[in-house]
Amino acid sequence: MPVFNITGDVDPFLHVSLAKGEKIYCESNAMVMMETNLELKGKMTGGIGAALMRTFANGESFFQQHIEAVRGDGDCLLSPTLPGAMRVLDVGKELGAQQYMISDGAFVAASAGVELKVRTQSLGNALFAQSGGFFITETAGSGQLAVSGFGAMSILEVTPGKDVVIDNSHVVCWDSRLQYEISMTTGSGGGFLGNLINSQTSGEGMVLKFSGTGKILVCSRNRAAFLAWTQSKPA
Repeated sequence: MPVFNITGDVDPFLHVSLAKGEKIYCESNAMVMMETNLELKGKMTGGIGAALMRTFANGESFFQQHIEAVRGDGDCLLSPTLPGAMRVLDVGKELGAQQYMISDGAFVAASAGVELKVRTQSLGNALFAQSGGFFITETAGSGQLAVSGFGAMSILEVTPGKDVVIDNSHVVCWDSRLQYEISMTTGSGGGFLGNLINSQTSGEGMVLKFSGTGKILVCSRNRAAFLAWTQSKPA
């Protein structure tokens, strides 16, 4: 199986070692360097329908990069689009065949045994969450998955009776065993419209409430807020 390692402290690389015959796939333009024993191809993973669904769900490119060790063992370096931390997760190996739900733009790479599936989510989550609209990406199979977050990244453990509320712009991915629902940072006494207005004017926006047992990866920076800040600055 390909070996994934994070290398570097600031804006790290994903270093992948492949034995002959092994392959991985990654987001378009993620490849920085690869040895000549490796071969790079652009493919629609899962066919045109699956590629379209992933594009709508996670903002991924229609074509993904597939890297295969064709001529012998080889290494490659990958990098996410946005600056920040990366994490390597084991998919389908832990107790309960652990799988993950992935937020927009967080996917970096995966070994060939990991599949990215798209499923529908509830109307409320689809309308207000920043997690793929009516569709969201979930892993299947087994292997390694690399995800990235804008800024630093941390792992939160959720246990029964200790629900957590997270600004959805800071959520990278979460254990698919967790229950989640969209909510607002304001209280429930002002009605939906009042809470919606208060939430937006306070600058906090929507949040995701998680319950159950599992882990969540969060990042320190908000992509949308950072983009708005850069656009507001004079040239």
